[in-house]
Parts: sequence; C-alpha cells; structure tokens
Amino acid sequence: MNDPRVNQLAKILVRYCLAAKSKETVGVLGSTLATPLVVAVYEELLRVGAFPAVKMLPDELEDTLYRLGKPHHFTMLSPYERAFARSVDSTIGIHAQGNTRALSGVDPRKQTMRAKTAKSVQAILRKKPWVLTVFPTQAYAQDAEMSLGDYEDFVYGATFADEDNPVKAWRSLGRMQDRLIARLKGTDKVRIVGKDTDLTMSVKGRPFINSDGRHNMPSGEVFAGPIENSANGYIKYDFPVCTAGREIEGVRLVFRDGVVVEATAEKNQKYLATVLDADRGARRIGELGIGTNTKITKFTRHILFDEKIAGTIHIALGKSILESGGTNQSAIHWDMIKDLRKGGAIYLDGKLFQKNGKFV
Repeated sequence: MNDPRVNQLAKILVRYCLAAKSKETVGVLGSTLATPLVVAVYEELLRVGAFPAVKMLPDELEDTLYRLGKPHHFTMLSPYERAFARSVDSTIGIHAQGNTRALSGVDPRKQTMRAKTAKSVQAILRKKPWVLTVFPTQAYAQDAEMSLGDYEDFVYGATFADEDNPVKAWRSLGRMQDRLIARLKGTDKVRIVGKDTDLTMSVKGRPFINSDGRHNMPSGEVFAGPIENSANGYIKYDFPVCTAGREIEGVRLVFRDGVVVEATAEKNQKYLATVLDADRGARRIGELGIGTNTKITKFTRHILFDEKIAGTIHIALGKSILESGGTNQSAIHWDMIKDLRKGGAIYLDGKLFQKNGKFV
C-alpha cells in the first residue's frame, strides 16, 4: 500500500507547483527508484486532463554513460533530447538515487563538458513551468544519517505533504517571505558575518525572489542575483558541498571585486580547483539566498533541502537565475551553505537584519 503522503505530494506537484491544465503535455523525469511517486504524479496528471510524458530511467544509467560514452555523447545533444524539450509544456523532475557516490570516480572534465552541452536544452525547459523534488531512498537516508522511516517523515514534513492542507501552508510561507522581501527592497550592501566570515556584496537594483515551492519542492528561501563585480571579503562554509558524487569539505573562499581569488578546501581541494576553472563565470557569484523553512533544521547532504534551512544563507558560484536579475553565465551553479544560527549575522546597508539565524 502506498504511503498516503506520496499521493499528497503528487497533488502538490501537479496542482500547486505547476497548476497543470487539461491537454497540456507534462514531462515527468525520474529514476525507477521513484516509481511510487511517478505513478502517483501520472495519475494526478490524468485527473486534471493533462498528457503525461514519462521519461523514467534506471538509476545506474548515468554512471554507465560516463564509463562507456564516446566523446560526442558529452559534446552533442541527440535529436530526441531537443525534441523532448521543445514538445513538453512543463516538467516535473524527481530525484531518487540508490548510490549518491556512484559518480565519485568520474573525470570532472567530462561532467563539466556535459553540463555545458546541456545548457541549450536547459534554457528551453527553464522558460516553461518546472518543478524539482525528491523521492526518499535508502541512499538519501544514509547520507542524512537517518533511518528510511525517519527520512520519509523528514521529506514529507519539509514539503508539507503531511499537512491537512499543504497548499494553505505553502501560501502562508509565501506571505511571510513577501514581508521579508519588502524589508530587503532598496538594499544596496549586504554584509554577512560569522565564524571566519566577513563578506560584503551589492544587490542594488536586483529583485529578491519569493521561492515558495513553485519550482523547488520543498522550498523556503528568498534569493537575488548580486552585482557581479561587487563581492569582497572572505567566507568559510560550515557544511560540505555535495555534488556529482563528491563531498568538498571545509571550503573557504576569498573574493576581490566579485571574483574568487583564493579557494581552499580541507577535502577534495583538487576537484574544487577544477570546477572553479570550468569557465569565466565559475568564480563569480550567481545567487545569494536566505533559507526560511523551519521544517528543515538538519544538514542532509542534499542541496534541495539544505539550502532552505532556516537560519542559513547560501551563495552559489556560477550561473545566475534569470528572474533574479543576475547576468553571470556559467556551466555550473554551486550552492554553498553558511550556518548563521550560532554567532552569525546579516546586515543591510549597515543595519542588522538577522542575528543568530533569527530575523530582527
């Protein structure tokens, strides 16, 4: 018997996040490990009259691609991939991995090359409604240092799928974030202070966006694209950067006029350096985000959740998010999280905005 929260999450994705309509074609992308949620989404799309276009692959195929793929598999897109992106009206992406370290031995240059090649298709899909979520797996639970049952409770709590009226809960969070954005409006200088951290950047003229679950599920953040040459100072991140099957721990960055001029890590320093040299935009900031989801209190090694932890900020190196006003271009978008709950602070034009993770 399916967990009723799976069906509840499917309704959130279809009816709240996408507001899918009759006769629209909705792409559903996921691993076979996410079958219960894919089936529930498929059923919900049929109920609203949409055409589901399911693209569901075994989890191990990505590793197979990197092992056996020819050079053109990383530098060219197939006609099918282009046609899929053009044909769908919206997409629902469902992450579900059985081994989060499966790609740890892959040549990072191949990963960067593939990311660059996929940019054109991603640009097409990002102009249409989209949402990304997670289906709980043993691998994710292990990364989060939880049992599968506890991790399922965590996921469905963070997405409000365990609420009697999850849409009402998401709209309430959205209104709270609207109030934060009203306070942020007109800000020039943002200063972030904490342990081994004193970083200033400008968001002058850049809008803060209310991320209330329409694209990321779960969500709970407000974010903006800082002025590309404005970051100065240093920051030491409290949590590992978990990406492409690797953990980069103890990352410390020094910025001068918007560019990372020094980058060190206590673990996987070489990989950090390789990614920062991916392209001209990889050393600049594409996003400043402030987490607000009080249902997410613990670091889980999954960025979809971790960047939303209430009392943290995250700074993404690389590609700017279009609606945030940022102009930085890059094949990467790497979110790095700073925990401000113990001794941290955010200042807006010299005035205290948040202290120890609490808004003042």
